[in-house]
Amino acid sequence: MSRFGPHLDATGRPYDQVELIGLRAFGRHGVFEHERADGQEFVVDVVLHLDTRPAAETDDLTRTAHYGELAVAVADAVRKDPVDLIETLAARIADVCLEPGPVRAVDVAVHKPEAPITEAFADVVVAIRRVKPPAPLDVPPAVPTRVVLALGSNLPSRAGDRAATLRAAVQALLAVPGLAVTTVSPWVETAPVGGPEQPDYLNAVVLATTTLAPRALLAAVNAIEESFGRRREIRWGARTLDIDVITFGDLLSDDPELTLPHPRAHERAFVLAPWTLADPEAVLPGPDGPRSVPDLLAVAADRPDVRPGGPL
Repeated sequence: MSRFGPHLDATGRPYDQVELIGLRAFGRHGVFEHERADGQEFVVDVVLHLDTRPAAETDDLTRTAHYGELAVAVADAVRKDPVDLIETLAARIADVCLEPGPVRAVDVAVHKPEAPITEAFADVVVAIRRVKPPAPLDVPPAVPTRVVLALGSNLPSRAGDRAATLRAAVQALLAVPGLAVTTVSPWVETAPVGGPEQPDYLNAVVLATTTLAPRALLAAVNAIEESFGRRREIRWGARTLDIDVITFGDLLSDDPELTLPHPRAHERAFVLAPWTLADPEAVLPGPDGPRSVPDLLAVAADRPDVRPGGPL
């Protein structure tokens, strides 16, 4: 376990940990000539702090830390150019561990059991923690920022039927600190798109402003989904409640955990139709510039499947 305790995410939740303990590699680090000439074995412990939930939900290795590749990279860091101090070596290893990927922080302990000490001793250890600079998804906006959330339900929940679930979800959003709901669209009924055979959906869109970081907002809406019994067992399967972050201001993100704008929003009438009802002048930001939401709705393939509903 980490010598420094947990590392917390933007919501105060401890990150999960992946540990690589007791990795042994030969290096020539030290201030003495014989250490450079003869070399010695170093032992490295690494604790990675990251959110493993996206990998667990998708069973996708690319969304977690590949500890096999990490072991090779850490050993190579020990074997490469000599340095005087194991503090320097520990920092080198930390940099390797924090390269692009889901790791948010790393603890590195470098053991030098053959250190040139004249007294009896068991080990010499330098332990450090390094934290990756915040990614754009982890930085709260300087001023309240407009966000668009899409809600959907096609199974009853603890709140009741689909409409009752959407109404209760709006109330839950109203209670999220740092999120101010400004507009709630009427609900529409739509046929399911993709996935197994399942009941029709009720969909709505919520316009809001937030001072939360994007990833913190995602965590908040995911927690609401879970409180209504949402289970992610079948991709595009039936659900009690789905809340997607569609836009976060003009922020563009290709992070697989939170892609912004939502990668399929531009072609989904079940998002575009209630969004247009909430804001007839809405635009969807994108790398090629903003696009009119009503214009996107006009050409959406599933537009004929949208049936008018009523207010939430």
